[in-house]
Amino acid sequence: MTLYRNNKGFTLIEMLIVLMIISTLLLVMIPHISKNNGVVQSKGCEAFIKLAESQAFSYKMENGTFPTSMETLATEGYLQSSTCPGGESLLIGTDGTVTVQTSESS
Repeated sequence: MTLYRNNKGFTLIEMLIVLMIISTLLLVMIPHISKNNGVVQSKGCEAFIKLAESQAFSYKMENGTFPTSMETLATEGYLQSSTCPGGESLLIGTDGTVTVQTSESS
C-alpha cells in the first residue's frame, strides 16, 4: 500500500503557531495604539488645517476673494466637512489662514 503525501500545504500545528504569534503581537500592540490616539487626532487636525488653507487659496484663485467661512468651503464642494476629524470647529481668516476655534472666540 502506497501513501501519498501532499507537501504543498501547511499542517495544523504550523497554522496554530502562526495564529498564536499573530494574537500575541496584537495583544502587545493594541494598548500602545490606544495610548497614542490623542496624538493621532491632533496630527489629523493639523493635516486638515493645511488642507483647508490650500482649498481656501484655490477658492480665491477661482472667485477672486477668500471665503468668508469654513461652511462656504464645504457648501461649494472644496471640503467635505468644516470641522476637524476630532470635532473641533475651525475659523478662516481674511488672509486665508485657518485656525482652531477656541472657546474665547465663540
